[in-house]
Amino acid sequence: MAIVSSHTLNGMNGTHASGIRVRLMNITQNLEVFISHIDPSGRLEKNVDLSLAQKEDRFELIFETGEYWNSLGLSSSDNQIISEVVLRFSMPNKNARYHMPVILSPNSYSTWASQPE
Repeated sequence: MAIVSSHTLNGMNGTHASGIRVRLMNITQNLEVFISHIDPSGRLEKNVDLSLAQKEDRFELIFETGEYWNSLGLSSSDNQIISEVVLRFSMPNKNARYHMPVILSPNSYSTWASQPE
C-alpha cells in the first residue's frame, strides 16, 4: 500500500490549516480514490491501494481551500479567488509514501514533495 500524506499550514498566521476537504483522483482512469479532511493538527495520512493502478497513472490531490478561507471570514468578495489547490503527480512505487506539504494563503500557496520512501 502507498501512503499519501500532507501537512497544511495557514501562511497568514502560521497555524495548522485544519478541516480542509481533500480528494485524491486517479485522472488517468477517471477514478476517485478517496475523500477526506485535514485533521485538527493540519495533517492528512491515507493508505492508498494501487494494485489496480498502472505505473504511468497520473493523480490529483485536490485541497478545497475556498471553504476554509470562508470559515475564517474571507470570501471571494474579499479578493480571495483561489478555491482549490491541485497537485498533479505520479505514484510509480506502489508501496511508497508520497508526502506533499502545503503552505496556504488566500491567493497563493507553496508546496513541495518528499522523495518516495
